[in-house]
Formats: sequence, structure tokens, C-alpha cells
Amino acid sequence: MDFSNAENERQLLEYKMTMNEHSGYFDLTKTSTMNKPKNHLWKYNEDKILKDVENYVTSTYGSHYCGHDEDYSDIQTIDLMAAKELASGFCQANILKYGSRYGDKDGRNKRDLLKVIHYAMLLLHFDKHYSRQDNGLTEFR
Repeated sequence: MDFSNAENERQLLEYKMTMNEHSGYFDLTKTSTMNKPKNHLWKYNEDKILKDVENYVTSTYGSHYCGHDEDYSDIQTIDLMAAKELASGFCQANILKYGSRYGDKDGRNKRDLLKVIHYAMLLLHFDKHYSRQDNGLTEFR
């Protein structure tokens, strides 16, 4: 296969395993599906965007906004704001801040948009659309 245009012509392989009733051995068949996108429903790179968002959000958990002591390494500044019921307003303000500066400060900065998405995700949590229990954690209260 010529890999010069591999991004546009992906070769995806599908494997099917069946047990041969006569021999008792497993048969493995391989079929090639050319040019079939990974997720044919999303055409605007949403799968790649979600991966970038996941990587960005993950990076925030090891940042300078977390506690330094091992017992508090998972406590972030926004957790303190949540304790004082300030987190939702903080998230909304940051969505406006990073959304409005996009294109002005540092140009069309992808990182500003990732921050908008992250603060929108946090707002979904702090406005009780999701809870820590949804993630297997206990609530702070």
C-alpha cells in the first residue's frame, strides 16, 4: 500500500473469529474496508476535537492550580469556590472571558477555545447536570 496519502485513504481491517465445528479450531477471517471513516456520523473532526479536549482537561489536573501536599493534590481552586457557591459564576465568567478574547489575544488561539469548552463542562457539573457520584466519587458536603 502506498502511504503517501494514508490520511485520505485509510485501510481499516475487520477480523471475525469463528469456531470450526468439524476441527474444533478457530478460524480467523480478515476483511479490508477501504475509505470507511472511523466514525461516519461526524464530519467536522469532532472525534479529534474531543481527544484534544480530553488531553487539555487531563493536563489541568497536574497543574499549579492543584494542592502541593499529597493529601490535597486533587483539590483545585474551583473546589474552594464551589464550597462558597461561587463556582457556577466563575465558570460563566471564564466562558465569556476566553470566548471574547479568542481572535484578539494571541490570534485564533486554540487553547482559548479549549478553555471555553472546559469551563462549559465544569458549569454542567456545578449547575448539577452531573454529580461527583456519576464519576464514582462522594460529594464534598
